[in-house]
Amino acid sequence: MSDAELTKEQQILRAMRKTLGSIVKDAAPRDGEPSPLSEATVENIRMCFGLIASREAELAEALGLSRNERPFYSDEEPNAKVLQFSPTSGKKPN
Repeated sequence: MSDAELTKEQQILRAMRKTLGSIVKDAAPRDGEPSPLSEATVENIRMCFGLIASREAELAEALGLSRNERPFYSDEEPNAKVLQFSPTSGKKPN
């Protein structure tokens, strides 16, 4: 889904998620160094990510979108094959 197809709320949530992710990445401690963020700040960031994910799920459900969708090429062979099984008569072969 492109940015043009997203609602304003979805665009805001996406920008917030990306910005928070960048902050966490930039503030991540290097080898052996202590984290510059307090435990309270880390917990608040986790809560923000949780709220963003929850609201994105609500919006996706309201729009009838699956949260498990992944991009693919239209000429790409699907990974899964659908198999049709016919019911058996219940008799075991001799």
